[in-house]
Amino acid sequence: MELIVAVILGIVEGLTEFLPVSSTGHLILTASLLHYTGDEAKTFEIVIQLGSILAVVVVFWRRLLGLIGLDKQSRPENHLNLLHIILAMIPAVIAGLLFHDAIKEKLFNPFTVVIGLIAGSVLMLLGDKLRTKTISPTLDQISYKQAFTIGLFQCLALWPGFSRSGATISGGLLTGANHKTAAEFSFIVAVPIMFAASGYDMLKSWQSLSMSDIPFFVAGFVTAFAVAMLAIVFFLKLIEKIKLTPFVVYRVLLAAVFWMYLQ
Repeated sequence: MELIVAVILGIVEGLTEFLPVSSTGHLILTASLLHYTGDEAKTFEIVIQLGSILAVVVVFWRRLLGLIGLDKQSRPENHLNLLHIILAMIPAVIAGLLFHDAIKEKLFNPFTVVIGLIAGSVLMLLGDKLRTKTISPTLDQISYKQAFTIGLFQCLALWPGFSRSGATISGGLLTGANHKTAAEFSFIVAVPIMFAASGYDMLKSWQSLSMSDIPFFVAGFVTAFAVAMLAIVFFLKLIEKIKLTPFVVYRVLLAAVFWMYLQ
C-alpha cells in the first residue's frame, strides 16, 4: 500500500508540475485524501519534485548547455542566455528567502490551495484574453525586460495552488511572448529555481529520512520523472492549440469540488 501511495503521488507530481494547474496544490489535496501528511510527506514531495526537474533537464539538455556556453550550435548572436534566467529568478529567490517559513507554516493547507486555484485561474484568463501583440515568437527573442517581468509574475506561485507555470506563462503572454515560447521559458526557468528551492528544503529535512524509506522514495521519484517527461512533450504540443482557458475551467471545477469536500 505504501508503494501504491508513492506511485499515485509521483503520477500527480509528474502530470501537474509543468501544467498550469499547480502541482503543490494537487499534492497537498491528494495527500490529504490519502491521509499521508507530516514531516515525511513534506520530504517526499521534495524528492518527487526533483524527479520532475530532472525530466526538464533531459528534454531541454541542449538549450541548458547553451545557457552556460557549452553548446553554441545554431545559436544567433543575441540568444537566450544565463542573464535572462538570472533576471527571471531574482524576484522569486528574494521573496522565497524572506517569506519561506511563513509560507510553509501558513499557506500549505487545502483551504489556501483552493484560494490559490481560483486566483491563479483569474490571472491565466487575463493572460489569454489580454495578451499583447507577439514580439517574441521564439525563446531567442525574449528580452531582458521580459525575463525580469516574468520573474515578477513567478513570485505569485509562492502561494500554493497558484501554479508556477500558470503564473510565468501568463506573465509571458502579457509581455509579448506566444504560448509555446512562454511555456518553454517557464520550463527552463524552473530548473534552477526549483533545484534551489528543493535543495534548501532538503537540507532542512534530510534528517527525517531513514534507510527503510528508500524504496518508497525511489518509487515516487522514478514515477514523477517518467510521467513528467511525457507531460512536458504533450503540453508543448497542446498549448498552441487550446491556450490556457481549458486549464482555467479545470482549476475552477477542481476548486469547487474540494471546497465542498472540505466543508
